[in-house]
Formats: sequence, structure tokens, C-alpha cells
Amino acid sequence: MSLNKLAPRYRQAVEEELRQVVSLVNGKGCEQLHNMLAYHMGWEGENAGEEAQGKRIRPLLVLLTCASAGGQWPHALPAAAAVELVHNFSLIHDDIEDQSPLRRGRPTVWSRWGVAQAINAGDAMFTLAHLSMLRLDKVTSASVAVEACRLINTTSLRLTQGQHLDLAYESQAGLSSDAYWSMVHGKTAALLAASTELGALVAGARQERREAFSEFGAALGLAFQAKDDLLGIWGDVALTGKSTDSDLLSGKKSLPIIFGLSHDGAFAKRWSQGSIFAAEIPTLAAQLEREGARDYTQRTANRLTEQALASLKTAGPQGEAGEALVELTNKLLSRQV
Repeated sequence: MSLNKLAPRYRQAVEEELRQVVSLVNGKGCEQLHNMLAYHMGWEGENAGEEAQGKRIRPLLVLLTCASAGGQWPHALPAAAAVELVHNFSLIHDDIEDQSPLRRGRPTVWSRWGVAQAINAGDAMFTLAHLSMLRLDKVTSASVAVEACRLINTTSLRLTQGQHLDLAYESQAGLSSDAYWSMVHGKTAALLAASTELGALVAGARQERREAFSEFGAALGLAFQAKDDLLGIWGDVALTGKSTDSDLLSGKKSLPIIFGLSHDGAFAKRWSQGSIFAAEIPTLAAQLEREGARDYTQRTANRLTEQALASLKTAGPQGEAGEALVELTNKLLSRQV
């Protein structure tokens, strides 16, 4: 298994790179800010460790893509750290916006230090991401670093646009599937597409190959979101570390919910009557499943994963890293957490 061989080595290098970048905030009087970031990254506090750190999927994609495109993966570490920091900036802010009390089985930053300090911590994480990306000029070239910074800034804008749509859709009575996919392209797929394109960029791949890797990342992001939507209602909280109540309670228009609303059955009727209460969640989740929402969401995730694998084949990844990219894609589809 190429993924099992490469992932631990890459992950250790990513953690070391991330710690170096995050240490930049640890100035005089800012020890608490550093502690907040280190806590969110899973390095400090109760139950710190790999589970609290998350899977580091995005930096792994950067490094695997770079290696599979013929580059030297250590040269891509600043970009790998940058995409992970952008991702975690978005998580800190998303938890505030969604009022989520848990992240990876632990209290969220805002629930521990308050909303104001959590916003500031997220802002610091965002800034560190860009400082990390600029470090590319030390291992590649100034032109690659500038192009990478342009890509991460464009992606960050798409990420926040997607989050805006996600929040705006919560107050809308109905939502089309086209509107849903537009939101997901920004909120989830954009950063995964940037991760794979960045790896190809650092490797010196030609433009058409960069685009193929980007298309692979985008399709993988769409499949990942479909799977995440499924787990958001039917996942095991003991495994995911995140409540399965939040999507239904908040009115979030996830893929299964959009499916249920479009079929105008018992689920849609209850939804139209107003706020959902916690005691109703098991019944509504079961009703959605009976109406076919769970199967539909899983089939969609499967289709998008096949699309991602086709784009990856077009990109022509080489060696063990290429094999690992295929393994990672299949692993993300079948995940239960």
C-alpha cells in the first residue's frame, strides 16, 4: 500500500512545517494566541494528538501531487502548510458561524475562549497561511511563489463566497441542486483543487497537466462534500467527533435535505412547518432515509469519485505517489469519519 508507506513520512514533515509557521505568532504577550492556535491544530490541550489534528488531507494532496508529477515533495512543504492553515482558518470561523460546540471531539476555539478571540485566532491563521506560501521562494523560485500566492488568494475568495452561500441558503425555503453545487464548488472543492494544482505547480508541470490535477482535486472535493453531507446526518458521532444533529437543527441545505425537500413527502412537510427540535432528529433522519436521500447521496459521492479518478488518470501521475493518490481517493469515499 503506497499510501500507508508515504503518508506517515509526509505527515511528519507537514507537522514540523506547520509548527514552524504557527510559532511566528508567539511574541511577547501573545502566548495565549499561540496556545489557541496550537489547541485548534490538535497539538495542545485535552485529548491532543492525531485525532484532534485531523487527517491533513489537503497538505497530503499537495505533496503527493508534487511527487507524482515528478517534483521533489519537500519543496512543496510551504504550500502544503499554507493550504492546511487556510482550511483551519475556515474551520475556526465556520464553528463560530454555525455555533458548533465540538470539533474533532473537543470543544471548539470559540466555546473555550469566546467569539471575539476566536475570530482573531482565525484571522491570524489566515495571515500565517500567506506567510507560509511566500516561503516557496526559498526552495523554488520567485515566479512560482507569486503564482502560488495568486492561486491561494483566488481560492480563499472562492472559499468565503461558498461559505456566504451556505449561510444564506439556511434562510431560504427551497434550494435548487444547481445552487447547492455552486456553493460546494466554492466551500469545499476550491481548496482541494488548489491543493492538487499547487503540487503540480511546484513540480514544474505544464499548464495542461496542472489543469488536469486541478480538475481531479475539484471532483474529489465535490465527492468529499457529498460524503460529508451523508455523515452529517447518519454518521457515528463517536467516530466523527461532530454532532449529527447540527445540519437538521440549523436548517442547513445539505444534499440529503435538498433531495428530501424536492420529493415533497413527509420530510418536506415537516420541514415547511418551521424549526426542527432536537427530539425530532432521529425520526426525521429515518424518514429521509426511507425517502431515498441516503442512497441518493451515496450514489452521487460514488459518481463524483469515479469522475475524480478519470481526471487523475488524465493527469498521468507517476510512481508510488500516483498510486497513493488513487488509494487516498478511494479511502475518502469509503470513510465513516
